[in-house]
Amino acid sequence: MIYSLDKINEMAEGDEEFVHSVISVFLEEVPQDLQQLESALQANNYEQVYKLAHKIKPNVDLLGMEQTRAAALEIETLGKNADNMSEIERIFPVLKKDIAQVVSELKKDFDL
Repeated sequence: MIYSLDKINEMAEGDEEFVHSVISVFLEEVPQDLQQLESALQANNYEQVYKLAHKIKPNVDLLGMEQTRAAALEIETLGKNADNMSEIERIFPVLKKDIAQVVSELKKDFDL
């Protein structure tokens, strides 16, 4: 398991409905953001790459996904400059793989 509910549980203070709400939002938004990020990469739209990585980062952080957060942060930082697109393309598969794995695990773990 590459995610942790520690941060969410701490925020929820025992409110299971809150936990499920955060998980549902993650499952709804992050895969879409990731798909848009991939499209922005293919279009060499580094400004959009930056914005989407910035949007994904707190979501994966909330689930304690440190490696994934680091990849999103690196893409976000590199996205400030068009010259870094090849480096971003090298890092992106890690982000994509981790998010796909967590989406699958969350759906299974929460029967969604």
